[in-house]
Amino acid sequence: METAHVESQKRRVILSCRVNGQAVVEEIDPTMLLLHFLRDKLKLFGAKEACGEGECGACTVILNGQAVASCLVLAVEAQGGEVLTVEGLARDGELSILQQEFVFEDALQCGFCTPGMLMSARALLDRSPDPTDEEIMEGMGGNLCRCTGYQQIFNAVKRAAKREREELKRS
Repeated sequence: METAHVESQKRRVILSCRVNGQAVVEEIDPTMLLLHFLRDKLKLFGAKEACGEGECGACTVILNGQAVASCLVLAVEAQGGEVLTVEGLARDGELSILQQEFVFEDALQCGFCTPGMLMSARALLDRSPDPTDEEIMEGMGGNLCRCTGYQQIFNAVKRAAKREREELKRS
């Protein structure tokens, strides 16, 4: 009787991408999720693991310009690409306009879902700098919050969109 061959060494791949503007090269298990890559390998803890099924949005990051549930995306899908996490929103120690408006509107009570909310809002404002109410509702539709309520988040996104447009006109 022949015994099954058990591979003694796990298969590994080299992942090369940019995360928050920084080049990253790491050897990983090809089945590793993007969420685990960010948290376990890069120690970026902004994206949260909550439902693990892409339902709540707590793990949302931006991959190549699109908001994605990092709990559903393999890290290798970021090969050669760009990942933006909540840690990449602030510049030179200053919160982004979007983050400032979340604070101003009290749109972040416990904060667990806030990073995912911010990333969904960032992706929305990047593709639609003057979003309609419907676009905001649709853009934020994949994020669930049990603490804050959605009106504060909606207001924060509206205010950030307006401020960013004004900022763009001035530059």
